[in-house]
Amino acid sequence: MTERALILGSTGGIGRAICAALEARGVDVTGLSRADGMDFARPESVETALARLEPGFDLIFVASGILTGVAERPEKSLKEVSAEEMAAQFAVNAIGPALVLRHAARLLPRDRRAVFAALSARVGSIGDNRAGGWYSYRASKAALNQVLHTGGIELARTHSHAVCVALHPGTVATRFTADFPAHDKHSPEQAAEHLLAVIDGLAPEDTGQFFDWKGERVAW
Repeated sequence: MTERALILGSTGGIGRAICAALEARGVDVTGLSRADGMDFARPESVETALARLEPGFDLIFVASGILTGVAERPEKSLKEVSAEEMAAQFAVNAIGPALVLRHAARLLPRDRRAVFAALSARVGSIGDNRAGGWYSYRASKAALNQVLHTGGIELARTHSHAVCVALHPGTVATRFTADFPAHDKHSPEQAAEHLLAVIDGLAPEDTGQFFDWKGERVAW
């Protein structure tokens, strides 16, 4: 049972909905975002924000992420790839969550079930990539998936009840996806309900894996 939760990116569309859904369950929620001075683009701010937290979180959920950094839209071809865009994407989508994961061993309990989850994306799947394009976003999410898979292996050595997973939320109707029409967008509230249902069903043997909002495994 989740009693304490830490949500990173708590002011974004999905993060805010996750916080509200957990609070409705009576969970003690700590939310952190750029509004609190924690910015994944500034690694020192992540360390400062997390170092002052007391351990004992049953859930750490990273809901932060960007679709583009300095570019106006995701790349459609190799000629649009730039070092600046890739660096911006990796800073927020991969390095930021990795810095949070550094604190997981201290913040998660060892004597009971606990979950570390981060929002990934199906387009970060190498095995599922049939369309191409979106180089920086795809690569940063693939890097995140590797960080979480590796982190799950290490955490299992000291936290036998812990679960560390990547989650694909589906296409959610937020500012993040406003310029990318889709026929089947979920509301942030629906996404939060789906993701929490997946988290509720996770067991230690699921650690290090990649799941979609239906609870189905996504190919690496």
